[in-house]
Amino acid sequence: MRESRRGPLRSAVPSNVVSPVRRCSRTACGRPAVATLTYVYADSTAVLGPLATYAEPHCYDLCAEHSERLTAPRGWEVVRLADTSGPSRPTGDDLEALANAVREAARPQQRAAGAGAGARSADPMEVARRGHLRVLRSPDS
Repeated sequence: MRESRRGPLRSAVPSNVVSPVRRCSRTACGRPAVATLTYVYADSTAVLGPLATYAEPHCYDLCAEHSERLTAPRGWEVVRLADTSGPSRPTGDDLEALANAVREAARPQQRAAGAGAGARSADPMEVARRGHLRVLRSPDS
């Protein structure tokens, strides 16, 4: 903190008021921002996408309500980019892969009890094993 002739300089805003969460850029709206609005003046386009990683000077952060109600000037186009970074719902393939992983994790105990040391050579694709992980040979070789 710098010193002046009158004493230490203090912030005009108390530090407990400033929040690290980015807020909506609309006047008098204090809700958290969820989207970023950018204008492309050359194309007369307003682009509304997921919240940008950094706050840019010529972009506007908007809350969910304001991003849904966004309209552009007459003659302009609004492009809404989908937010694909969020968690997605599991698909059938994901659930099947999880079930296969659970079956595979249960298999080594059965194999070790029944086959002994010859269990490793039973799978021609398996090259090495470390704990629950297996190194598999490429299907091409």
